Amino acid sequence: MKEAAELRDPTEHYHAQPLEDNLFEWHFSVRGPPDSDFDGGVYHGRIVLPPEYPMKPPSIILLTPNGRFEVGKKICLSISGHHPETWQPSWSIRTALIAIIGFMPTKGEGAIGSLDYTPEERRALAKKSQDFCCEACGGGSMRSALLALTPNSDPSAEDDQAKELAQQINFKEESSVSRQPSESGGAESEPSTSPQGDSSSSAEQQESEGPRAEQAEASPATETEGLSPPAAPGTGRPLSPRQRRAQQHSQRNQREGREAASRPPFTPAPRLPLEESSAGSVVLIVLLTLALAALIFRRIYLANEFKFDYEL
Repeated sequence: MKEAAELRDPTEHYHAQPLEDNLFEWHFSVRGPPDSDFDGGVYHGRIVLPPEYPMKPPSIILLTPNGRFEVGKKICLSISGHHPETWQPSWSIRTALIAIIGFMPTKGEGAIGSLDYTPEERRALAKKSQDFCCEACGGGSMRSALLALTPNSDPSAEDDQAKELAQQINFKEESSVSRQPSESGGAESEPSTSPQGDSSSSAEQQESEGPRAEQAEASPATETEGLSPPAAPGTGRPLSPRQRRAQQHSQRNQREGREAASRPPFTPAPRLPLEESSAGSVVLIVLLTLALAALIFRRIYLANEFKFDYEL
């Protein structure tokens, strides 16, 4: 397998190899991002490939307690098996590893498989992570899983390419699908696709997005539907296809409600009072009875007259 050959040798930041008896299950190790609560930690996990890989995404599971992802549970990324609709065959296992490193300092915000531990708890888990040993892959402790960091270490060209792809990956906050997107008043802002960055760049981005967000709030809801891609309220992250469908359905219901309110009310035809209708029915019955009695009387009269003529 080409990816196994490319990732055979560990780097300073990640390493991954398939099991000897199962090429569809990979075990990986990633180093915690520097200048974060995970700095100094080395985290181990599993990547389970589907038979259709790379046409379908893998499932990612962390095995080392870290305070950011749940242990033993599939985490929810647009690059993972939770969202095959956003998977791109150009992504690889290397991209998934760099995406995990990039998203570790971000907030969980209720995403599937995410945790929001305190910084003190995460730093304590980062120190303990180097003593973790995986019995399934037969590797030693995490202290020797990756190459030691050196001041002169530079990322390779493949790492730069994988980082560019990892910038397109975003967490899928499925817990927010049940919330009504209309609460934001139709306001949408352009999302930030970079998974990590320093505080100065994020501050500049928030200042640049401020005027655009105010302009979006002033525009009607029908104009905001044309923006692509829409952003989740209060997070600045792009919505998943399921969230976009829910938002469009909510906006469609609002338009139908406004149209129904603008239509003139339906006024049914006035009905006759119950007493008048009953009196009319009684009169009709009396008339029919009299007509029937007249016919019977005439029939009897004609029969008697014919009998009298016959006797004469």
